[in-house]
Amino acid sequence: MKQKLHILENPQGFSVSLVLNGLLTGLFAGCVAVIYRLLLNYAEKLLFIILEFTKGDALLMAGWFLVLAVMGLIVGKLVAWEGMISGSGIPQVQGEMKGYLNQNWWRVLISKIVGGTLCILGGLSLGREGPSVQLGAMAGKGASKIMKAGATKERYMTACGAGAGLAAAFNAPLSGILFTLEELQKNFNSSMLVCVISGCVASDFISKNVFGLHPVFNFQLKSALPLKHYWMLVLLGIFLGLLGAFYNFVMLKGQDFYGKLPKIPKQYQIILPFLSAGVVGYILPTVLAGGHAMIEIIETHQLMIGTLFLLLICKFLYSALCFGSGAPGGIFFPLLILGAYIGCIYGTFMIQETGIGSYYLVNFITISMAGFFTAIVRAPITGILLIAEMTGTFEHFLSLGVVCMISYITAQLLKSEPIYESLLGRILAKNGLVKNDGPEHKILRSFVVGSTSLAAHRKIKDILWPEHCLIVIIQRDGEEIIARGNTVLHPGDLVTALVDENYLGMVTESIQLICGEIQEDF
Repeated sequence: MKQKLHILENPQGFSVSLVLNGLLTGLFAGCVAVIYRLLLNYAEKLLFIILEFTKGDALLMAGWFLVLAVMGLIVGKLVAWEGMISGSGIPQVQGEMKGYLNQNWWRVLISKIVGGTLCILGGLSLGREGPSVQLGAMAGKGASKIMKAGATKERYMTACGAGAGLAAAFNAPLSGILFTLEELQKNFNSSMLVCVISGCVASDFISKNVFGLHPVFNFQLKSALPLKHYWMLVLLGIFLGLLGAFYNFVMLKGQDFYGKLPKIPKQYQIILPFLSAGVVGYILPTVLAGGHAMIEIIETHQLMIGTLFLLLICKFLYSALCFGSGAPGGIFFPLLILGAYIGCIYGTFMIQETGIGSYYLVNFITISMAGFFTAIVRAPITGILLIAEMTGTFEHFLSLGVVCMISYITAQLLKSEPIYESLLGRILAKNGLVKNDGPEHKILRSFVVGSTSLAAHRKIKDILWPEHCLIVIIQRDGEEIIARGNTVLHPGDLVTALVDENYLGMVTESIQLICGEIQEDF
């Protein structure tokens, strides 16, 4: 008598379940990211209220420094309790997707939200977007654990949650989708795409209901830059590539700086940027927190190049000091602010020297954000779409594409490793793991055998498996079976394969076709 199979074990059912799981993940991740975003907004507003209230009163100022030290101590304790919340969170998600790391989802959710909120309340120059990606990923992982989903769907829901977190943080669903595929997944798996689209749309719906339909940045682009002026974009792309490589170098040196403070335990080192925030807050409060105050300045005022340059340098050095400490917070939004100021300086100079219309300044600002992001992260498609969504205009793709590709190539020629890849390597080294990009590195991946698949009721040796993989274990009815050539696969079996990481996307698609998880169109 044949065992009755669940509908979700066949190819059509699996696709339907991916949409449903994506929607569920998007709702869960969207709620978490929106709550985090609200907390940070309130924390930043409270920060400036406190600074305004205490400024000029020595006793109140001393009291605020004491509060900052206590907050730094609490955040340090949280990082010591759950080390995966340190820094941006995007490298940790990359490590999870590649099979290097296995994060405790509920500990990360709790400690990242609390720690990140305290960091912004303290005034640290950190962003919400990287943490939102990690929080979304852990929300997706948590949902899969609660649903007792298999290993394959857990991976999909984790990736889906990461994209949904970014979509909610920026009101940018397309960027969430592309970032997941381009930076985290690093291939365009069709099943993953279905899940991620569902999640990002659901998450964006929640975010827009809370924060409204308006874009994050209020830049009004009047006209596209004429083609005869594209030589300015070529120079700008090269300039951004150089500065992006320098940015990556300094951010990593910031981490090295704290690593050379052996006399101060790691959990107490985070107090340093908190105390620094107190000093900066009373001298130059504009550069505190993520950088919204800096954006408001160039949205509404025309500043001298000297003033812009001063704010740029201070924000850059202060960001390196804060991020290097390992405090829970990202570099995503701060680096966009830096890119905006680089573009503002460059555009102001070009307008003064060439006499082009002053309304093109906004073009240089927005284009530079995308180019600087691309040089640092090495994700040009995400960079182009992100800035288009954040500014609410899709009319300048050509100029964005030119600058992003030139900055990308420049950074590549300088052999500057993408920032998140560098950070992941450091996290793995800290945890006693080695990141091996060579052809010998293998990852375990699991696949469900569908009832109508090519693999059902056949021996392993009779199936034409793709190269660069080895079937190692079969899980059936809660028991593990060592895979052998004569082992017959049954519908519902969980097949675990050892896959060469360099061919992960190709092998995954092939095994999904064999096991029936996706349906091939004819």
